[in-house]
This record gives sequence, C-alpha cells and structure tokens, in this order.
Amino acid sequence: MERLDQPAAAVRIDGARLWDSLMQLAHIGATPKGGVCRLALTDLDRQGRDLFVTWAKAIGCTVRVDAIGNVFARRAGRNDALPPVMTGSHIDTQPTGGKFDGNYGVLAGLEVLRTLNDNGIETDAPLEVVVWTNEEGSRFVPVMMGSGVYAGAFTLDHALAQTDHDGVSVADALRAIGYAGATPAVGEAGAVGAYFEAHIEQGPVLEAHGKTIGVVQGALGQRWYDVTLTGMEAHAGPTPMELRRDALLAAAQLIQAVNRIACEHAPHARGTVGWVDNYPNSRNVIPGRVKLSVDLRAADDATLDALDAKLRAECAALRTDGIDIAIEPVVYFPPQPFAPELVEAIRRGAQALGLSSMDAISGAGHDAVYLARVAPTAMIFVPCKDGISHNEIEDADPAHLEAGCNVLLQAMLQRAGGVA
Repeated sequence: MERLDQPAAAVRIDGARLWDSLMQLAHIGATPKGGVCRLALTDLDRQGRDLFVTWAKAIGCTVRVDAIGNVFARRAGRNDALPPVMTGSHIDTQPTGGKFDGNYGVLAGLEVLRTLNDNGIETDAPLEVVVWTNEEGSRFVPVMMGSGVYAGAFTLDHALAQTDHDGVSVADALRAIGYAGATPAVGEAGAVGAYFEAHIEQGPVLEAHGKTIGVVQGALGQRWYDVTLTGMEAHAGPTPMELRRDALLAAAQLIQAVNRIACEHAPHARGTVGWVDNYPNSRNVIPGRVKLSVDLRAADDATLDALDAKLRAECAALRTDGIDIAIEPVVYFPPQPFAPELVEAIRRGAQALGLSSMDAISGAGHDAVYLARVAPTAMIFVPCKDGISHNEIEDADPAHLEAGCNVLLQAMLQRAGGVA
C-alpha cells in the first residue's frame, strides 16, 4: 500500500451521518424543551452506551469495558502493538443538558472510524474511541470520574464507593446497568499514544470572533473556596447603621472584589461567586452569617497564586468592620497545558481544510484535563450558539460540527499514520 503523506487531505467525514447519529443519541433521555437528561449510570445511560457499542461493533471495532465503566471501541492498526491514538468524551448529561456537550466528542470519533472504513484507510497505530464514565458529576461526585480513575487522580475503590442522593453506590449502579467491566481501570504509562477530544466550546468566544475552530492550548487551573462571614443578627429597625455587623453587606463587598481581581488579570482569569447562603434570611433581621462559594481560575499557577493572595487580602480588610471571615480551600485543579505537538497537529488540520481558527483556552474541566496527565493530549473546540451549554437549548451549527470532525480526522491520521 502507498503511504499517504497527507492522509486526510482528500478525505472528508459524512456530516449528515454525524448529525443523524447525534440526533439518534439525543432521543435517549430527550426533554420537552429539546434537551437531554441522561444522568450517569441510569438506565438511560445504559441505553446510550448500548447504542454506541452497537454502532462500534457494526464497523468492526472490538469493545472492552473497564472496572469504572469506561467503554473503549478499538479499530485495529497495522501494528497493533503500538499505543492507540485515542479520542472520545462522555455521553452522560446534566439534568437539563443539551444534545452536544460530550456527545459530540464521542460521535465525532465514531464518525472518523466510519470514514476511514469508507475510504479503505488503515493506520499504523490502532485507533480507539472512548466513552468516559460520569464526566458531569450530576449524580455522583467527583466529576470526570472515569477519566480521573484512568489517570490515577483518585482510586478505583474511592470512585466505586461514592453514592447518589438515594444511597446507590457507583459500584451498584454499574452492575445494575451491566457496565461493571473486568479490565483494569488505571491506564499504564505509555498506554495511550495520543488523546484528542472534540467539544463544543461552551462559551461565546469563537462565535464572537467569527472563527470555526478553537485550537485549545490547555485548561485553566481552578481554586475553589467556601467562605463564611460572621457578624451579628439584630433587629433591622432599632439598630443604627453605624452599629451594625452586617454579614451580607460584607459578603456583597467580597463578591464585587472577586469580580474585580479577576478582571485585573484579563484575559484568562475568572472569578465567580455562584452560591450564597444568608442566615437567618428574614426580611427584618440584619444578616448575621453568610456562606458563599468562590471559584477562581487562571491559565498558570503564578496568576492563580496572585488571585489567591488578593482574595485573602480582601477578606483581611473586611475583618476590620467587625466581621469574622473564614476561608476554606476545597478544590485545586492545576493549570493543564496540552501537548504542543498535538496542538500543532490541530492547527495544521484546520489550515489544510481552509478553516478559520484561533487559539483558545478551556475554562471548563474536561476528561482531556485528566488524560493530559498520562498521555499527550489536545482539544478541538467548535462554536455553540450564543455560548450556551448545560442548558436544554444548547445548539450548534451542523457545518461547524462537521468542520471540527474533519480537523479531528486530520489530526488523528497525522499522529497514527495512514495508508490507503
């Protein structure tokens, strides 16, 4: 067989087939508003997994399931001893999720394999498409569970022991849906030659710039905190303004500070207060205690450390007003750069196809963040309408989805080597 120096240059995926597959999967757990509710390890999740497995076997893939329920569909290579070039994502959703988050990455990978079959293209290395378990964390925590176990971020036993609100464990749920696999759930060093993940952006940047492909440089690091501000409850009428110890007033100042310090480190810093609990939450009582969350994100640890220092300084300043403030760090995800050679493969793929592109950063967590700890990894973003995701109205242009999948095809073949 003649080797193809640019194996994907004349090969294109079937965009209509990709769209049809996405819509078929979206029927499983479809909601009245046009979204999807397919929580991890429910019977609907089983149906989605079964559909993927059926499709994968129909194109000649072998399928294995590991002990945390990750599903791997493998297309053999000419040298099957080489570590596979892998792609994938997740098919579990938020309770009010959309059709494309996660699902696109899985079915784009499947469409790449279908296209290679259609065109009689073999690869030197095997290719794999993976469905990771419980990425969303809507039913079980931690989030990104399947990829986290695979990458050694936490143990299999820890993950299997987690329970949902009804007390059902991950282990029991896997057995109930028939996806408690026998193969080891932890990937060995060098087990993956490269990992690509295609995903809708889940933000408005690509759309705002009129670009089709986001060449993702890496993922923002994250620090999450629980902050408790304690003052003194008092009657709203008899207590003069200058004698109050209003915890909610201090919390409002802190919320503004979180926004301000993130803006001071543009363009990639993020600062969010997403949850507030006000006590006693009564109309005519001065709030005596407020608990709130703080989510800080940045592209590098130096910036993340600067945000942390400024947050603590703001809290120290507020303590002078008779308010006690306790800060408890609860989550740290280090910034995760992606493999430069894979990022460049995506860039070259977009250029070869004549697609507009721009460098991007992932502000959200994805399975790729954990895979990057154990294998060369990169991501491809495509726009989503109005940047909306984790919402039933989540939408994407079929042409953009097709374009991203064609870039994925190019990048995977550049890495795996192809012959026709």
